[in-house]
Amino acid sequence: MRTARGRTLFMCASFSILLFLAAGCENSEQEIRELTEKKIGVDEARTIETYFSQAGKMRAKLTAPLMYRYQDTLPRVEFPNALHVDFYNDSLQVESILDALYGRYIEGQKKMYLRDSVVVIQQFNQDTLRCEELWWDQNKEIFYTDKPVKITKKDGTVLPGKGLEASQDFRNIKIINPSQGILPVPETEFTGGVPASDSSAVPDSSHPGNRPFPAPDSSAQIKGLSQKQYFATKTQRK
Repeated sequence: MRTARGRTLFMCASFSILLFLAAGCENSEQEIRELTEKKIGVDEARTIETYFSQAGKMRAKLTAPLMYRYQDTLPRVEFPNALHVDFYNDSLQVESILDALYGRYIEGQKKMYLRDSVVVIQQFNQDTLRCEELWWDQNKEIFYTDKPVKITKKDGTVLPGKGLEASQDFRNIKIINPSQGILPVPETEFTGGVPASDSSAVPDSSHPGNRPFPAPDSSAQIKGLSQKQYFATKTQRK
């Protein structure tokens, strides 16, 4: 009897220890998941207005309805629902504007990848670039791509080609492999349906449906707040 009772007590004690260890393992896994989620967390923000500066001067203003900032092995900011960028000269005049349906800014490289209905318009001569993919190098202040491009002049002619390099102000443009010939097009085709001289050709960035990659650098500010202040007060952890 004593032996059977002793075995029963031993088995109960062993079962209790196993339950305790299992609970401990479950808590550890949960803690690991929480730490992992924090490490690769995603910050979300809406109705974004971000300013970019270069050498102490404001160079661009980006607006977008939605932004995701990823904190993983490749820190980046994504704009999945379109974005609009105004580029400024030294006199703070808008010299070129950019619209795209998607953008991704790589923080460490200060480069932005743009795709889907990318349009860049030079405000002074109304030259218009259209392409499906484009890179913006913030440090070098240039655009470039190796994909097909189409440049439309103010007089309505089109210069097609593949590959492009252009200054940020869009005054100096080089098509790497230009196609033969110049294609005439209607005037309304390269300014969103209105004449080039009409100021309403500039898309309204507050309406993504009307528009055809950087968290901000350390000098960028969002809605008057520093980048750290903004994410501390306005973002939501997913």
